[in-house]
Amino acid sequence: MLHQGDELELRIEKFADRGKSLTRVDGYVLFIESGVPGDRVRVCVTKRKASYAEARIVQLLEPSPLRTAPRCRYFGTCGGCKWQHVHYEAQLEAKRQRVYEALVHHGGFDGVAVRPTLPSPRIYGYRNKMEFSFSTERWLTPEEIASQQPLDRHFAVGLHVPNNFYKVIDLEECHLPEPITVRLLNALRTFFKEQHWEPWDIRRHTGYLRHLVVRTGTRTGEVMVNLITSRYDTVRMAELKAFVQQRFPEVTTLVNTINTSPAQVAYGEATHILFGPGVIHDKIGPFQFEIAPEAFFQTNTEQAERLYEVTRELAEVKPEDLVYDLYCGTGTISIFIAPHVRHVVGVELVASAVENARANAAANHIPNCTFVAGDLLQVLTPEFVRMHGRPDVIIVDPPRGGMHPQVVRRIAQLRPERLVYVSCNPQTQARDLKLLREHYRIEAVQPVDLFPHTDHVECVVALRACQA
Repeated sequence: MLHQGDELELRIEKFADRGKSLTRVDGYVLFIESGVPGDRVRVCVTKRKASYAEARIVQLLEPSPLRTAPRCRYFGTCGGCKWQHVHYEAQLEAKRQRVYEALVHHGGFDGVAVRPTLPSPRIYGYRNKMEFSFSTERWLTPEEIASQQPLDRHFAVGLHVPNNFYKVIDLEECHLPEPITVRLLNALRTFFKEQHWEPWDIRRHTGYLRHLVVRTGTRTGEVMVNLITSRYDTVRMAELKAFVQQRFPEVTTLVNTINTSPAQVAYGEATHILFGPGVIHDKIGPFQFEIAPEAFFQTNTEQAERLYEVTRELAEVKPEDLVYDLYCGTGTISIFIAPHVRHVVGVELVASAVENARANAAANHIPNCTFVAGDLLQVLTPEFVRMHGRPDVIIVDPPRGGMHPQVVRRIAQLRPERLVYVSCNPQTQARDLKLLREHYRIEAVQPVDLFPHTDHVECVVALRACQA
């Protein structure tokens, strides 16, 4: 029997959820942070529950052949990446396995073939958006503590330490976004400190600087800087505008979003455009999309295009098809498949996203898309079907929580010949597919890696209606 504080030597068996690994000790599951299958390690048990325990690695006795040297000096402290120490091919297999196990354990499916995970064209420099937080509480890395150098502990801009809402690592490097993002981060940090602009104190709800968001157009080269502050200050914004325009001519727009609420979020109640159009653009396939400061857009542009291609291929769309795109967001999938079908009807809860979808369709000269704002529980009714037609294909791409069971039932009642389920959460996807198994059979399961060095995975599942 394991107890908290116990130390033991073991060999790690496999990857588990949330970037952890696991092994079994006398049939008891032990989850291990930062372990790699094949590692022989000494671990210390940190938590014990009825059916499992958690442990941390005390000593790496024999490294797994799946290990590699992480590129970033903050790896192991920063929560942005969990798998930089794992060869990319092993990451892809771990994600394929995660999808398979979700289908087995959460969906009750047995023997479903899961295709190899589609790799990202770039495993570094792929993110088109980074959101950095300011804090008065700087987290010092072990290397910074060992340096014994005098460090400012009351100003930090970077990423949060895992499981710590208050402390922020003062990042000087990050390999996930375009290089311009890190250059902006470092130059603006120096500028803010020289100007004595105070960071936000999360505990006291005081201060000025709250978030720094940098968005880049992978295919267009456009760059947006969005500084989120607690109030609007005309003098400070004039100084910031002059600094950015002089030092970074590649920045195409600068905006200042005001968040006066206690909530530590990178959006607010007002946005001021300091220069440029206030938006940037990016392209997926032949289509160009406008990206506002708070708009959702897939953060890996190149791999998002492959995700949409897979969705279109697995949907087997035909020129005469009527397609429902449920949870359509800003209409990217709808617009991507529209030239290949008769008509697309997109439904989305967020009204502003529907406005963006309509604008995107108009800007790309796509006439055969209709976008409807509303909750699918209220929208997806017999009257809606009479108005728009019975779909030949339904594509769903819900949030992480998956679909409401009643929405799943209504889709089953509509019984389109083809159904494609796109998800960023294999567990909730498998749960929803379980509700459909009497009506549909799984034809293909394709994981797609949009987020290298993390445990996140997108998955596209193609289903076809069973014969009545």
